This record gives sequence, C-alpha cells and structure tokens, in this order.
Amino acid sequence: MKKNKTSRAWVHDHVNDPYVQRAQAEGYRARAAYKLLEIDERDHLLKPGALIVDLGAAPGSWCQVAVRRCGPKARIFALDLLPMEPVAGVDFLLGDFTEDAALEELENRLEGARADVVLSDMAPNLSGVATVDQARSIHLCELALDFAVRHLKPGGQFVVKVFQGEGFMEFRKQMESAFSAVQVRKPKASRDRSAEVYLLGKGPRQT
Repeated sequence: MKKNKTSRAWVHDHVNDPYVQRAQAEGYRARAAYKLLEIDERDHLLKPGALIVDLGAAPGSWCQVAVRRCGPKARIFALDLLPMEPVAGVDFLLGDFTEDAALEELENRLEGARADVVLSDMAPNLSGVATVDQARSIHLCELALDFAVRHLKPGGQFVVKVFQGEGFMEFRKQMESAFSAVQVRKPKASRDRSAEVYLLGKGPRQT
C-alpha cells in the first residue's frame, strides 16, 4: 500500500513538474537537460566546435543540449548501457562503461583526439540497499574521473553527478588532486530532496 502511495505521489509530482512540462514544450527528452543548461550558463562549458564525451547519455537530453550549444562542427560522443534514440550529430555507443570492451570501443572512436568536456550523469541500477547503491555510484564516478583525466585536453572540464553520502568527501579529494579547481553545483532543476550534486573539475593537472 505504501509503495502504491509513493508511486502515485511520484507520478503526480512528475506530471506537474515545471521542468518536465518545459522539456516537453522545448523538445528535450528529459528534465535533466535543464541541469546541464544551468551549469553551462554559469560555467560556459559548451563552446562551438567542441569535442564532448557524454557518459551515461540515455535518453539523450544532455546530448541534445550539447548539439544545440556546440553547433554542427562539434564532435559529440555518447555512451550508455541503455539504448538511445539517435540524436543528429551524436556518435552513440551502446555499452557498459564498467566493461573494458565498451571503454576500448569508445577510445577507438575518439582516434586519439582529446575532449574539451567530459560529462557524466551516470547512476547505477538501484538495488534498494542504500550502502550498496552509494558504493556503486562512487565507483562509477571514479571510473569517469579516470577517463576524464586521460582524455581531456589541457584546460578541459569534467562534470560528474555525485550523490552525497559515504565516500563523497573522499571522491571530492580525488577530484581536487586531479584538477586545478573543483566546484560544487546544485542546479535548480535538481530536486531539493535529492542527494545529487554535480562536481565540476577545471583544468586537469599534468601528471
């Protein structure tokens, strides 16, 4: 009974969510588009002609933002273990980022080119066990960080979704070791009750 009540409340909130309504009106596949748009308005990540890598891209709203902001000369690569309807101008790879085969294929597609921006909105499949889900989430963040450090241009930027909780501060310290500057962003489109924040790393340190 409680679960049904919770589900009904979620549906009610979702249908009446102004960001959901705005996404439908403006042609974005998910309300998450406005999280990236708000970060970009503040930090100017997405520039014309940029090379962007979007990890955890499905259903594709961040790719849509990148295409609109970076224009036809941009190179945008996206990966997710869930299928994604094509987005014009995006090279999408269906694969599991935690597996070597998917990572190698993504690196092959980059052909040695370095990214201006690496985006990660990845989240694990939830088990319902909070400690397990948090550990999986932090693991995905660490994998994304490792990828970003290896594939960003000097002066490149990395945006990663992180859930506050166990391991958050340790991951933030890893970010601070890897980048010249690290800032926390909590976009208005990120629901207040959500523990998610975005960490923005600027300028990978040369190793």
